[in-house]
Amino acid sequence: MAKTEDLIGSWRMKAWTRTAVATGETTDALGPAPIGYIAYHSCGRMMATVFRGNRLPPGDRPWTVEEKAALFDDMLAYVASYRLEGDRVIHEVDGSWNPKWQGALERPFTLAGERLVISGAPGTDPATGEEVIYRMEFTKD
Repeated sequence: MAKTEDLIGSWRMKAWTRTAVATGETTDALGPAPIGYIAYHSCGRMMATVFRGNRLPPGDRPWTVEEKAALFDDMLAYVASYRLEGDRVIHEVDGSWNPKWQGALERPFTLAGERLVISGAPGTDPATGEEVIYRMEFTKD
């Protein structure tokens, strides 16, 4: 059983997949090479930020409303307090890119040395509205 001190530190995302509950189809949640980190601090706070690896590049004009919406759908970011309960990490979200995430996000996880996997809890994909199960894999940075 992992202890809180085992989780402390910065973790780099290696993969993020989503499995559609209705069909069982598994795809990359934000493309094949997401850029992201999750960090747990000894004070009981955490933060997570993830971006699609091939985001819309900056241009020489302001983005359109549609382009801004695509940029929103191509990321995840939130800050929270956290606690461990057995094989689950509970993030009490203070602020998020997605206001629907306010409150408790309870996630099953496994921790083996330098590898952290958070997976198993169903959720709603904000871009498609589908019920999915996410699997996020990180390595210690």
